[in-house]
Amino acid sequence: MSIEPNDSGFATRVVPNLSVRDGGRAVEFYKRAFGATEITRITAPDGAIVAEMAIDGARFFVADESPENQAGAREIFPVADKAFGFRMGRVADPSGHHWLIARPLAPKSTKPG
Repeated sequence: MSIEPNDSGFATRVVPNLSVRDGGRAVEFYKRAFGATEITRITAPDGAIVAEMAIDGARFFVADESPENQAGAREIFPVADKAFGFRMGRVADPSGHHWLIARPLAPKSTKPG
Protein backbone atom coordinates (compact mmCIF):
# COMPACT_ATOMS: atom_id res chain seq x y z
CA MET A 1 0.00 0.00 0.00
CA SER A 2 1.37 3.39 -1.00
CA ILE A 3 0.77 6.55 1.02
CA GLU A 4 1.07 9.72 -1.03
CA PRO A 5 2.52 12.87 0.57
CA ASN A 6 0.40 15.98 0.85
CA ASP A 7 1.48 19.48 -0.26
CA SER A 8 3.84 19.80 2.72
CA GLY A 9 5.65 16.58 1.73
CA PHE A 10 4.28 14.63 4.71
CA ALA A 11 2.03 11.58 4.37
CA THR A 12 -0.41 10.48 7.03
CA ARG A 13 -3.16 7.96 7.65
CA VAL A 14 -3.91 9.07 11.22
CA VAL A 15 -7.34 10.70 11.40
CA PRO A 16 -7.89 12.57 14.68
CA ASN A 17 -11.23 12.26 16.45
CA LEU A 18 -11.78 15.19 18.81
CA SER A 19 -14.09 14.46 21.72
CA VAL A 20 -15.55 17.80 22.83
CA ARG A 21 -18.26 19.39 24.92
CA ASP A 22 -20.87 21.15 22.76
CA GLY A 23 -19.85 19.72 19.40
CA GLY A 24 -21.95 22.17 17.37
CA ARG A 25 -20.17 25.12 18.95
CA ALA A 26 -16.76 23.45 18.40
CA VAL A 27 -17.53 22.89 14.70
CA GLU A 28 -18.39 26.57 14.25
CA PHE A 29 -15.21 27.59 16.11
CA TYR A 30 -12.99 25.42 13.88
CA LYS A 31 -14.62 26.96 10.81
CA ARG A 32 -14.00 30.54 12.02
CA ALA A 33 -10.61 30.02 13.65
CA PHE A 34 -8.94 27.63 11.20
CA GLY A 35 -10.97 27.92 8.01
CA ALA A 36 -12.16 24.32 8.44
CA THR A 37 -14.77 22.89 6.09
CA GLU A 38 -17.60 20.73 7.35
CA ILE A 39 -17.85 17.61 5.18
CA THR A 40 -20.63 15.72 6.98
CA ARG A 41 -22.60 16.00 10.21
CA ILE A 42 -24.83 13.49 11.97
CA THR A 43 -27.06 14.78 14.76
CA ALA A 44 -28.53 12.39 17.34
CA PRO A 45 -32.04 12.91 18.78
CA ASP A 46 -30.46 14.32 21.97
CA GLY A 47 -28.55 16.94 19.91
CA ALA A 48 -25.12 15.28 20.14
CA ILE A 49 -23.15 15.48 16.90
CA VAL A 50 -20.42 13.72 14.97
CA ALA A 51 -18.94 15.82 12.16
CA GLU A 52 -16.22 15.11 9.63
CA MET A 53 -14.17 18.23 8.89
CA ALA A 54 -11.04 19.23 6.98
CA ILE A 55 -8.40 21.93 7.26
CA ASP A 56 -6.30 22.30 4.10
CA GLY A 57 -7.27 18.74 3.14
CA ALA A 58 -6.35 17.21 6.51
CA ARG A 59 -9.48 15.42 7.71
CA PHE A 60 -10.60 14.97 11.29
CA PHE A 61 -13.74 14.18 13.26
CA VAL A 62 -15.46 16.18 15.98
CA ALA A 63 -17.91 14.45 18.30
CA ASP A 64 -19.70 15.31 21.50
CA GLU A 65 -17.91 13.47 24.27
CA SER A 66 -19.33 10.29 25.66
CA PRO A 67 -19.12 9.45 29.37
CA GLU A 68 -16.12 7.16 28.82
CA ASN A 69 -14.19 9.92 27.02
CA GLN A 70 -14.64 12.66 29.61
CA ALA A 71 -11.30 11.91 31.29
CA GLY A 72 -9.55 14.06 28.64
CA ALA A 73 -5.96 14.75 27.72
CA ARG A 74 -3.39 16.84 29.57
CA GLU A 75 -1.51 19.62 27.80
CA ILE A 76 2.26 19.16 27.98
CA PHE A 77 3.04 22.29 25.96
CA PRO A 78 0.65 24.44 23.94
CA VAL A 79 0.57 24.57 20.16
CA ALA A 80 2.77 27.47 19.01
CA ASP A 81 4.96 28.53 16.09
CA LYS A 82 8.57 27.46 16.66
CA ALA A 83 11.71 29.20 15.40
CA PHE A 84 12.75 26.07 13.47
CA GLY A 85 9.76 26.31 11.12
CA PHE A 86 7.03 24.17 12.69
CA ARG A 87 3.81 24.84 14.57
CA MET A 88 3.65 22.22 17.31
CA GLY A 89 2.31 21.26 20.69
CA ARG A 90 2.15 18.14 22.85
CA VAL A 91 -0.59 16.44 24.86
CA ALA A 92 -0.69 13.31 27.02
CA ASP A 93 -3.66 10.99 26.56
CA PRO A 94 -5.38 9.29 29.52
CA SER A 95 -2.97 6.32 29.16
CA GLY A 96 0.03 8.63 29.48
CA HIS A 97 1.10 8.43 25.83
CA HIS A 98 2.45 11.70 24.51
CA TRP A 99 1.16 12.99 21.17
CA LEU A 100 3.19 15.59 19.30
CA ILE A 101 0.89 17.65 17.09
CA ALA A 102 2.88 19.45 14.40
CA ARG A 103 2.89 20.84 10.90
CA PRO A 104 5.47 22.77 8.92
CA LEU A 105 4.98 26.51 8.62
CA ALA A 106 4.94 28.19 5.24
CA PRO A 107 8.49 29.18 4.21
CA LYS A 108 9.34 32.80 4.93
CA SER A 109 9.99 34.94 1.89
CA THR A 110 13.66 35.76 1.33
CA LYS A 111 12.94 38.29 -1.42
CA PRO A 112 14.14 41.83 -0.67
CA GLY A 113 11.27 44.26 0.03
